[in-house]
Amino acid sequence: MRPPLCHAAPHNFSGPGGSKLVGAAFEARAREFLQRQRLRFVAHNVSCRGGEIDLVMRDRDGALVFVEVRARAQRHYGGAAASIGWQKKQRIVRAAQYYLATRSHGSRDQPACRFDVIAFDGGKLVWLRDAFRADEV
Repeated sequence: MRPPLCHAAPHNFSGPGGSKLVGAAFEARAREFLQRQRLRFVAHNVSCRGGEIDLVMRDRDGALVFVEVRARAQRHYGGAAASIGWQKKQRIVRAAQYYLATRSHGSRDQPACRFDVIAFDGGKLVWLRDAFRADEV
């Protein structure tokens, strides 16, 4: 039996690589920050062939928020947010579309959605709300 195209991992703190642990720590910090901003946690590490979403949150207005978390030790070349190129945005949008399609439960009404970025530059958290739109990629 083939694995599903997309899945949401229950956690990402176990893994062979140190970079996964560092990434998981930044994702946890981002999640905690967003929850303090009154967004509700829905899922994390949603992945499918060709795409991945770090966090899925729900805003107070009901919108689903797909969050990319990026960290850079230094701000060379524009910093963490600038490291999200066109191809990465495409992969995030593709994963979000699949996520919506597989979780609609037959409903024709899709919730409002947006794509946010949480960037850590030199340890400082920057929240970019509505950082890009699906129709731009």
